[in-house]
Amino acid sequence: MNYNYKLIDTKEGIINKIYNDYFIIDDTIVYGDTNYKVGDYVKVLGIGSKIENNSIFNLFNYKRYLLSLGIKYKINSKSIFKINKKIKLKYKIKNKIINIIDKRKTSNYLYTFILGNNSYLDDGIKESYRINGISHLFSISGMHVALITFIIIYILNKIKKTNINYILVIPFLLFFIFLTDYSKSVIRAVFLYSLITLNNEFKLNIRTIKLLIFILLFNIIVNPYNIYNTGFIFSYTISFYLIFFNKIINKYNNYFIKIFITSSISFIVSIPILINNYFSINILTIINNIIFVPFVSIIIFPLSIMNLFINIDSILIVFINILETISLFMSKISIEIVMCKMNILFVLFYYALITIALYKQKIIYILTLIIIVFIYSNIRNDNFITYLDVGQGDSIFLSLNKKSILIDTGNKNYKDILNYIKSTGIKKIDYFIISHGDQDHCGEAINLVNNFK
Repeated sequence: MNYNYKLIDTKEGIINKIYNDYFIIDDTIVYGDTNYKVGDYVKVLGIGSKIENNSIFNLFNYKRYLLSLGIKYKINSKSIFKINKKIKLKYKIKNKIINIIDKRKTSNYLYTFILGNNSYLDDGIKESYRINGISHLFSISGMHVALITFIIIYILNKIKKTNINYILVIPFLLFFIFLTDYSKSVIRAVFLYSLITLNNEFKLNIRTIKLLIFILLFNIIVNPYNIYNTGFIFSYTISFYLIFFNKIINKYNNYFIKIFITSSISFIVSIPILINNYFSINILTIINNIIFVPFVSIIIFPLSIMNLFINIDSILIVFINILETISLFMSKISIEIVMCKMNILFVLFYYALITIALYKQKIIYILTLIIIVFIYSNIRNDNFITYLDVGQGDSIFLSLNKKSILIDTGNKNYKDILNYIKSTGIKKIDYFIISHGDQDHCGEAINLVNNFK
């Protein structure tokens, strides 16, 4: 069936994810009234449309991202009918958790840490987390799964201490995957824990790195579009290097030294991913992680879980305010370096050299490689013209004889223009020309001036 702007037949399905302004039925995004519960059966009548690729070079590809989630099309709903069918037990449990979270003053962080949905966090705060290089702390990952595992095993051991408890925890973790909307990093962490547990229990003696590779290949076979999901790439790349070089980390007993080494390895191996998605890196990221990792993992996250069962909003709010204040301050003193988008050959070259450098444990090799990356980012292509898609209106970017020129801004989203310019490795605009005063030609001018040299 052609879903491209055709009136489609009534679609029936079960709501499996709800966000601020839309919900998802099976693999369809439905826009409209979200006054439903997870697990409700509904019929939808509306206008279907294909999800388009990004129309500006180098930027985030929404279509590929949705395909990595198994979503192939969207429907702008005209009418939605609720069907009276019995909601499954797993959805009833999730809805009870959502109801508890909605009653808490710290619901934005409970949604983040318990349901894996950080869309409720303030945009300015989220941006400060991104600038500081600590966004991973607010996307449920191995660290969060490890703490939940510890809590469940602790409770099971209080009932009866036995090795079988390490296996009994697996069903709880599989349910946690469902709670977090099948987060890529949670799937990786839970599957890895499960395989390691079974590997130890049955004495199979399979190396952990092989188990991780097996999980990676399995996920790619199930959905090849996973390779376009930034969270998926971050999760497996960093996990691979941390597991492969865990001897470097485990050489030290001091907790903060371990955090420093772990943060350093994570930052170094994530540089190409950061550059190709955000076109800049913050060289204070390692220091930020030393500050924020203990604060979030030891205080904020455990208190968030506790707040689900006992209302301790007043305590959690104090620590959240401290967290956000420090993050906003650190983001203002960040040292961000703009980097141009790397091509695939240079990315492969980078990972080959960084693997050798970590294997030989030579800091000079790592520093040399980072210098090479910096030089690479400053070798820019010159003499090109790009017509930027800003919807109605115009925006044209030119690079001529080492000078950059922006003509008009449109009235759509200045961040698209900002990120495109960054992706070329250009760090400032030499000439900014506004053809005339209509909003669709100059509407984003002030935002660009405030956010770019």
